[in-house]
Order: sequence, then structure tokens, then C-alpha cells
Amino acid sequence: MFNNNQIFTAPLAGITDKPFRTILRGFAPEACMVTEMISCHSLVGGHKNCIRNFDDYRDEGNIGAQIFGADPKLMGEAAKILQDAGAKWIDINMGCPVPKVATRAGAGAFLMRDHVLAGRIIEACVKSVQIPVSVKTRLGWDDAHKDWQDLVRVAALSGAAFVTVHGRTRAQGYSGNAVLPPKPVLPIPIIANGDLKTKEDIERVQNLGYDGAMIGRAMLGQPWIVGEICGTCARPENVGTVALQHLELIIDYYGEKAGVPMFRKHAAWYSAGMPNSAQFRITVNQITDATELKKIIKDFWGL
Repeated sequence: MFNNNQIFTAPLAGITDKPFRTILRGFAPEACMVTEMISCHSLVGGHKNCIRNFDDYRDEGNIGAQIFGADPKLMGEAAKILQDAGAKWIDINMGCPVPKVATRAGAGAFLMRDHVLAGRIIEACVKSVQIPVSVKTRLGWDDAHKDWQDLVRVAALSGAAFVTVHGRTRAQGYSGNAVLPPKPVLPIPIIANGDLKTKEDIERVQNLGYDGAMIGRAMLGQPWIVGEICGTCARPENVGTVALQHLELIIDYYGEKAGVPMFRKHAAWYSAGMPNSAQFRITVNQITDATELKKIIKDFWGL
């Protein structure tokens, strides 16, 4: 079984913000974590409407900050900002499949189609910082272009320390099953990602030869799962206590007006599969007051 430093939490847009990472870290003190992706334009521009541009990572343990963009100079500047904020390594997104990133912005998964630009971006980031730089990508643009191994070699030549590969193509999005081939001989370590939910899944990719595993959507509603797999915690006796702590962190970070609506999706995930969870979600989606939401959570979980 991989050790704690070989287990990663995935960058999930709109999910792995500082409040969620704080919850994750409580269950998995030594796991490697990655932030949700941050636009290099927004970060370098210091856009005040994007609160994560100003996160301080010095108290977050072993954390990598993920950036996306298509301009090597801006990506290098963004990497330096994140290093100065306390990130332990920089991760470059070369796998996001959503159109606003992968097509209109020419970033994310689009860089699987332009290995020259991908290499220039990696080199710019490597030269800008004194911490490791990694890449997160997919198997390829589509089934006809599964050339991720070529991109890994470009990454290695450009100075990347390791690559994470998600077992789907850009064309698949998040549909179907993630399927990772046995790890080929490549010049840098490869972290496996995609549909990893259990210890058995982790052992499977380890047996395929991968150097680590990254857990993504399995964390939704069960942020203790990484700690369970690492052996540092068990499922909490009452999930409601975690939900309440998470809500408090979100309100502290975003404020009540923005935080309460933002927490609704988490409330749905925490309650999934429980009796009367459908009615609970309906009720939560109508609440705008933090005190009322806390009472609903306490009543639902019997706290």
C-alpha cells in the first residue's frame, strides 16, 4: 500500500477551497493536497472578486497550488506568487475538459494538443520557482489521440517533477469509467487518478505500476475517505458534526450571504443515502440564514 505521501487529494473546481481543505486536513494530516485550479490571469491581476487569489498556504501542510492558463510568462509569474504564499509545489492543469478552459481559453486539456506550448509553460514555471512543478493531464484529447505518454516526456524534459494522469480523454469529460493502462516506462513518476474510491482501487493502480494515487470525487460528502485509506482516521460517528464544522468554515471564509448558498451542495452530499435526505435537501435549498441552517443540520443528524 502507498504511504501517506503517495496519496493525493485532487483539485476539484468549486470544491477544494480552503474550508474544504481544512476539513480534509483534519482527517489526513500528511496527505498531499492540491487546491482548486486558479487562473493565472486572475492571480497575477490580483482580482479582488476571487478570494482564493489571496490564500495563505503556510498553515496547510503538504499542499500544491494548481494554476491554469496559456501564457507562459503569466504562468511563471503566477507560480512565483503561489510559492511566496506558501505552496509546497506548483501543479499545472493540462486536463480540464470544460469548454471555457479547454477551448475558449486555450488552456487545460487544450495543451494536450499543443505539446510545444505545454513545454514552454512548464519551463516558465520551473524557472520562476524553487519548488517542484507538476502537471495534471488526461489520456489524450480523444480516443484517436491518446498521446499522454508523449506529453509526459515533454514535461520531464521541461523540468516537471511528476505528472498525474486521469484515466479518461478530454472527449469523455467525466462520463463512462476511468481506465488506466499499466504504467509504461517513463522518465518521471506518474500519479494515477480517476474513479479511485477504495483501498482496493488504490492497490489496483499500485499493482499497475503507478507511483501514487489521487482521490477526487469520492471525497464529496465523505472528506474522511482519504484519512481512512491512509489509516489516519475512521468515519466519524456523526457526520453532522463534520457538516457543521464545514459550514462554519465556509461562513468564516466567504461570509454568510455567499457562504450559506455555497454550502447547499455539501449538505446534499453529506446527507446522501440517509433517511429523509430528499426532504432535507429541499429544505436546505430554501434557507438563506446561517442560524436556521445550523438548526436544520442539528435536527437532521440529531445533534
